[in-house]
Formats: sequence, structure tokens, C-alpha cells
Amino acid sequence: MTTDASPITLRGWALVLGASSGFGAATSLALARAGLDVFGVHLDRKSTLPNVERLASEIKSLGREARFFNVNAADEEKRAEVATEMERVLRERNQMGQVRVLLHSLAFGTLKLFVADPMKEAVTKAQMDMTLDVMAHSLIYWAQEVVGRGLMGRGGRIYAMTSAGGARVLPYYGPVSAAKAALESNIRQLAAELAPQGITANSIRAGVTATPAAQKIPNYEEFSQQAARRNPHRRMGDADRARRRRKTLARRRSA
Repeated sequence: MTTDASPITLRGWALVLGASSGFGAATSLALARAGLDVFGVHLDRKSTLPNVERLASEIKSLGREARFFNVNAADEEKRAEVATEMERVLRERNQMGQVRVLLHSLAFGTLKLFVADPMKEAVTKAQMDMTLDVMAHSLIYWAQEVVGRGLMGRGGRIYAMTSAGGARVLPYYGPVSAAKAALESNIRQLAAELAPQGITANSIRAGVTATPAAQKIPNYEEFSQQAARRNPHRRMGDADRARRRRKTLARRRSA
């Protein structure tokens, strides 16, 4: 028995939110290898921009296009600007409706206790609102842009990266846990509303993975070891394995 799978071939574009590192970067490269051009949205400072430039170069070396935007994906004006530019590119090439994949992989939130001593160290309303907006509700607004503008049509796939933290209690993880739970709820609602248009929406839980965002969580080493012990394969999640699964799912036809 062989384990080799036939190459996956895709045509069109992908929009990756959080494209510069972790799951977003791995998926951007995988989808480019499969044949998709990539719109990438990321937020990087000067020190990490070389990583973005390397990723864009790798995508272009595969013969695909890489259009990256260094903006806050949760900013309403910036989101509209990016969507307008995407629409311009697709119209010029007669590719309207050809955004095949939208991946939400934004990992920027507050890691604080709900109730702390002293209380001034506890999470604030502004921090909670920001975490929920970036990591959960921004998915809705980007879906509105790509579907409402006709950038994504029948056969489109929307994915959002969630985590076990949405249903588990971890120290300091409360704001992000709330965001992940909301993200999964948002995905379910999008799936129901977009099904008549032939667009699917799913959340993906890839397991505890050593991404830059995950490693910022307090006690990361301890809970990552616990996660590996709970896994039947006794291993942690892997961004490369996860991106292969997303590429396979992107190829499947709507039910």
C-alpha cells in the first residue's frame, strides 16, 4: 500500500488573515504550491518584516502571485481598503468570484486574569473588546467583504483556526478562550447562512502547536506537555500537518 497522494491542484486566489507566521504562513505557502495566488494580510513591525518578504519570495518562486498588506486586519478602514484593492485586481483579470479560500488565523489578544490581586492587573473592558474583535468578530466582517463584493462565489471555503482553549480553563487565557468560543459560534452561523450560496465555513482545531502566538501564553511548556500526553499519538500539533489538511479540504466540492 502506498501513502503517496495525488497532487492537489487549485486555481484562483486565497485570502489569508495572519499570513506572516504560524498557521497562516504555512497555509499560504501550501496553497501557493497547490496553484493559488495569495492575498495576505498581516501586521508586522520592521524587525519581523524580513520573514514576510521571505514568504512572499517563496510564493513568487512557485510561479504564483503574492499580494501582501501590512495592516491591522481588525481596522474597518484598512479592511475596506484591502478589499477594494482585491476587487480591483480581480476585475482587471476577469477573476471575480475566484477567491477560493479565506483563512482566519489572527492571533492577537490579551492574556490576563479576569479577577486579579491587585485588581488593576485584571483584564479591562478595552482589552476584552479588542481580543474578541480581532480573534473572533473580524471573521464576520471579512466574510461580508469577500462575499458581499462578489470576490468569493460558489465552491468557496472559509476556515478559522480555533483551539481547545475555547472549551478549557487555562490560567490567564480567559480573554482568548472567550474569543475562540465566539469564533466557533461565528463559524457555525456563517456556515448556515452561506450554505445556499455553495460556500462552506468550518473551524479547524490543529492541537497545541508551537506557533509564536502560542509560545506567549503563560505556562506554555507545562500545558503543551499535557496536550501531548492527551493526544493518542503522544505528540503536539504541527503547522505543516495542519496546512496539508486545509489544502485537501480546499479541494473538496460543496455537499
